[in-house]
Amino acid sequence: MQQPQTPLHQTLQTPAGTVLVEGPCPTSSLERLTPDRGLRAFRPPDKQKNALLEISRLPQGRVTVARCDDRLVGYVTFHPPDTFERWGEGRIPGILELGAIEVSPSWRSGGVGKTLLDVSFRDDWFEDFIVVSTEYYWHWDLQSTGLSLWHYKDMLEHFFARVGFERRDTDEPDIASHPCNMLMVRTGRRVTGDLLQSFEGLRYKDRPFFA
Repeated sequence: MQQPQTPLHQTLQTPAGTVLVEGPCPTSSLERLTPDRGLRAFRPPDKQKNALLEISRLPQGRVTVARCDDRLVGYVTFHPPDTFERWGEGRIPGILELGAIEVSPSWRSGGVGKTLLDVSFRDDWFEDFIVVSTEYYWHWDLQSTGLSLWHYKDMLEHFFARVGFERRDTDEPDIASHPCNMLMVRTGRRVTGDLLQSFEGLRYKDRPFFA
């Protein structure tokens, strides 16, 4: 489960310029990047960079970045779920959360988001983990895409499915609060039966689980 010595990378030509997607990005490299001002979906750009640095320092924290020279234009993060979340209850080893994926609006038309996922999951390290991604409609950028809630939901489901995620049912309150919210799960090929059983115990708390 050790991180590779040399980050995986892919160069991408986009309408906005040449982008290098690489990960996992070491803390020392991330420190040198200046966040694009469009990276503000979750918090202001400078505070978002600080959050990325904190994740990169975690033993099982990972950040894959998209950069144009020294400008950070996109990222995806992975880390153990917080203990106040259902997926972090008991700190079960082997469960990771895809915490956030964001691409600056000026760089969204060139496949940067897809490449961030592709480069991340090209790494065999993830095959020992269950990775969860919680999709909430209140985080979605409906205004700039022009998509309805249902079309955005379908777009996200296909987006994550291309790297092995599947939509799974759950009674977790935030997911269950709206039919467009989704729990997406990627199960690594070396995940043990014990880990799978522990994860299924988290999916449903109030009734038996259904696939």
